[in-house]
This record gives sequence, structure tokens and C-alpha cells, in this order.
Amino acid sequence: MFELLERLHASLPALAVLQLLPLVGAIALLRLGDRPLALVLGHVVPLVELGLALHLYRVLDVANPSFQFVERLPLVGPLTYHAGADGITVLFVVLTALTIALLPFYVRARGLEDQTRLLALLLAVEGLMMSLLVTLDLLWFALASGIELALVGYLVGNWSNSPQKDLAMLRFFQFQGVGLLMLLAGALIVAWAHRDATGHDWNFDVQVLAGQPISPQLGAVAFFLLFYGLGIRTPIFPFHGWLPTVAQHGNMAIAPTLLLGVKIGVYGLVRFVLPVLPQMATAWAPYVTGFAAAGVFYAALLAFQQSNLRLLIAFAVVSHTSLVIIGIFSLDAIAFQGGLLLAVNFGFAATAMMLMVGLVHRRTRTTNLARLGGLFDRIPLLALTFLVAGLAIVGMPGTPGFDAAHLVLEAGIHRFGALTTVAAALGNVVAAGFLLWAFQRAFLAPAPASRTVPVEPATAMELAIAATLVVVMLFAGFRMEPLLAMVDAPLKLLALRFGDG
Repeated sequence: MFELLERLHASLPALAVLQLLPLVGAIALLRLGDRPLALVLGHVVPLVELGLALHLYRVLDVANPSFQFVERLPLVGPLTYHAGADGITVLFVVLTALTIALLPFYVRARGLEDQTRLLALLLAVEGLMMSLLVTLDLLWFALASGIELALVGYLVGNWSNSPQKDLAMLRFFQFQGVGLLMLLAGALIVAWAHRDATGHDWNFDVQVLAGQPISPQLGAVAFFLLFYGLGIRTPIFPFHGWLPTVAQHGNMAIAPTLLLGVKIGVYGLVRFVLPVLPQMATAWAPYVTGFAAAGVFYAALLAFQQSNLRLLIAFAVVSHTSLVIIGIFSLDAIAFQGGLLLAVNFGFAATAMMLMVGLVHRRTRTTNLARLGGLFDRIPLLALTFLVAGLAIVGMPGTPGFDAAHLVLEAGIHRFGALTTVAAALGNVVAAGFLLWAFQRAFLAPAPASRTVPVEPATAMELAIAATLVVVMLFAGFRMEPLLAMVDAPLKLLALRFGDG
């Protein structure tokens, strides 16, 4: 297979293929309708996309901090197709491809309705996510984000059985719409400042904008808009208000996976905001990390109060994303490494937990902790997958979160002193408590007397999904060196903007 990809890479623009293949697959699925071939194609295309992502990983020169596989095409006015990839890009591309490759099998295991249209939607979102990851143009990033979020918002309400699914979709569009407008406004301000300073045409290219000074006043406004716009979708405290409603009443696992499993918000901060506005990031870092430290505790304490497994995981995401933000805004190479690897670890582990909760819901028709219990004996591998994912989130040794959390805490002490770092570490201890408590309530506690129908054992498809998730998490945990090497060179180059190195 890799020989075929080598020939494809030599004859075609690799990043364009990475973006277009899922979109072409989505169109093909819609044209095929309910024919059996459509479901086969819906499973095969994400696997081929994963193969392309792994091929990029194989051919990437990890020692080169510059963008590779660069593609450029002028379009309309200031909008330019400019794509490139470095180690950071490829790390998130592989995460995206791996995550979405699992979703068609989950759709089949859950027996969701209208599977052809759902798989087409997943492929369209995957193509747009790949475009967000490889673009070097801030305007392209903002416009593609709008289309991608519109499709995910449609998914939030249209594949949910909750009576309040319309509320979930409305809340999603309210928050994400505001965030998108702020992201676009921030991009326009940065480009306008560049035009005003140089007298050149409007330009949204990150490589051009990163070398252009900006006045403190405009820089502060642009940083606020870009940070807020990306912070909503990440989500970080206090911009997370949409998540509990969407988690409780929206699509069970697929939409949250697309939103939270692939940390596009975190990626956007590292790819665009930090390089373009380093002075503003430095000035605002103490305030950002202060809110993040508060968010670790705030969300963790709220998680302890939840009686619904969906809501508990939602607040767990907010709590641990705050730890990612502390790492990124410690603003040195070690911190960037820890923050990005934590984001990837949290994204994949949260995906594993949400998929397992979805499979539990298929059997029990509930995610209320009081109505769960007694599940370990019936679905032990699904329970163990949930546990391993929870341990990965809190950074237990043997999981990818361990080394990443160590790097974040080490950088936090160096940058902000012991107080912020100790607060973050204690918040992580609280998180370990509520995740283990949730595991005990959902899987180990006695089965409720109200359950009269036996819980069916896991199917072969479900076992394969769970086993894949566990193997990937443990393999990444014991093999962190390649991941660290992949992002080392570009993050050291980014750190130079903040006087590190």
C-alpha cells in the first residue's frame, strides 16, 4: 500500500489529495444512496485517508522546522489556497484520520439510522478538517471553519433522539456563530494592520503576518477576537457554555468526537495566534493561565456533581483542556510540546470515553449513573476501555498523558512559579477522583433493581473498536519519542519568537 502512496505522492499534490478524497467520497455516497456499495465506500475512504496521513508521517523530514509539501494557488482577491505541513500539522492530521476512521465502524455497531447520509456527512467534515489543518492562510481557516461547524451543527440535532435536541442545536449555533464571527473579525484586523503598515495588498498568509509588527492597541483587539473565537470551540473556561447542553441533548458521540476529539481550537492557537501575535500572547499569558487554573478546579468540581455520564465527560473535557492552555501559554519549547501532546492525548482519550458511553447507551437506553451499574461482568472490554481512557486523561504512567503532563508542569513552574502549577496538579488529582468515581458507578456498582432486561454482551465489531482504542493509547504511551521528535523542530522555531532558545 505504501508503494502505491509513494507513486501517488510523486505525481499528485499530497495535501490537495488529503483534502479532496473525503469530499469526493461524500459526493459519491450521496449519489449511491442506499445501495450496499455506499456503506462499503463509507468504511473504505476513511481507511485510505488514514493511509495517506501515515504516508505523510513516513516521508516527513522531522528535523526540518519549515513547511513541507507546500502548495499554492491564487484564488479570488486576498483569498489564496496556500497549504503546507510541518510536524505539528502531521501530528493532528494523523489524529484526525485515525479518529474518523473509527467512526463508520461505530455507526455500524450502534445501528444508527440513515447511515449513508451520516457517513457522507462524516467524510465531508473530515475533508474540511484536513483543510483547516494544512492551510497556511488565516482567511481560508476562518471560512472553512464556518462550513465545517455548520455541518457538525446539523449533525448535533439530526442524529439525536433527545426531546431537546433542537435546543442543543440552537445553543451550538449561538456559541459557535459568535466564535466564528470573532475569528473572522480578528483575521481581518490582522490583515488590515499588515496592509496599513506595508502599503501592500491584503494578506492572510501566516508566514507573512508572523513577521509583521502590529500596534499594541490593534494587537490587543486582534488577540482577544482570535483567542475568544478559538476558545469557544476548544472549549476553554469560561467559553464552554454550549458544551453541557450539546453533550446531554445532542448527538451521543459522533458530534462531540468531531468537535473535541480533534482539537482544532488548540491547533489554531498554535498555528496562527502565537506566531502572528507573540507580543500579545506574552502580555496576556498570566491572565489566560489564571483563568485556565480556575477552570481546572471549576469544571472538576462540577463534574463531581453530575448524575449523568454525558455531562460528567463534558466537564472533564473542560477541566483538562484548561491544563492544555496552561502548557501552551507557558510559551517555551517544552511547554509547547507538553501542551500539544496533551491536546492530542485528551482528544483521543475523550473520543474513546464518548464512544464507550454510546455503546453503553445502546444497551441500557440511559446515561444516568443511578440507572447504570453491574456492567463490567457483561461488557468487560468496553469497561476497561473506558477506564484506560480515563487514566490517559489524568496522565497515568504508560499512557501518552503522563509524559505530556510532566512537560506542562515542568514548564509551568519555570514560567509562573509553583502556585499555578500546584493548582493545576491538584485539579488533575480531583479529575482522577471523579473519573474513577464515574467508572465505579457505571460499571462496578450493583445493577439497579429497575433493570429487568439483561445487558447483551459486546459484539465482534464493538470489541474490535474497543481493542483498537486501547492498543493505540497504550502504544502511544510507551512510544512517545517519535511524537516528541515530530513536533520538536517546529516548536523550537516557534519558541524563538518568545525568547526561548
